[in-house]
Amino acid sequence: MSEEKEPLVSTVIIAPHPDDELIGCFEQIRNPANNVVVIYSGDTDADRRETVLNLKKQIDHIKLQLFQQTVPQTFLTPLNRFFFPDPIYEVHPKHREWGILGENLARNGFDVTFYNTIMNAPYIHEVNKPDDKKYLLNKVYPDQKSLWEYDHKYFLFEGYNKWIF
Repeated sequence: MSEEKEPLVSTVIIAPHPDDELIGCFEQIRNPANNVVVIYSGDTDADRRETVLNLKKQIDHIKLQLFQQTVPQTFLTPLNRFFFPDPIYEVHPKHREWGILGENLARNGFDVTFYNTIMNAPYIHEVNKPDDKKYLLNKVYPDQKSLWEYDHKYFLFEGYNKWIF
């Protein structure tokens, strides 16, 4: 008699730009209970793609990093939890574009949570271990260090928002 395995639930983080996944979803990424998949925008240039791979070297439970124009069909199952940029509070057009895709998925019954990278949303909270977040940002994205060196909001805060329909 074969033993049935529990289906694998993944935490799928949509990051329009490399570093968005850490700025907006560090708490999800560092949680070893999460099987993390990160989907980056398909138009990410080659140098940034290479840099992104540093994340998987630092976090063991990152199962996959992809560069796509949309969420691949194979991930669109009710078992997966999705984290998309907030289509309301984010101001970058690429973040809003992906956020609207997340809104459409949420409206169709998928488990979608929205996050914010610019920390202007009313649901932002202080990160539990900001020094760990800053360390990881510096380790994975040393070329972006100037962003959070003087603007601490990038590693001090993050937040999540679920919509009810």
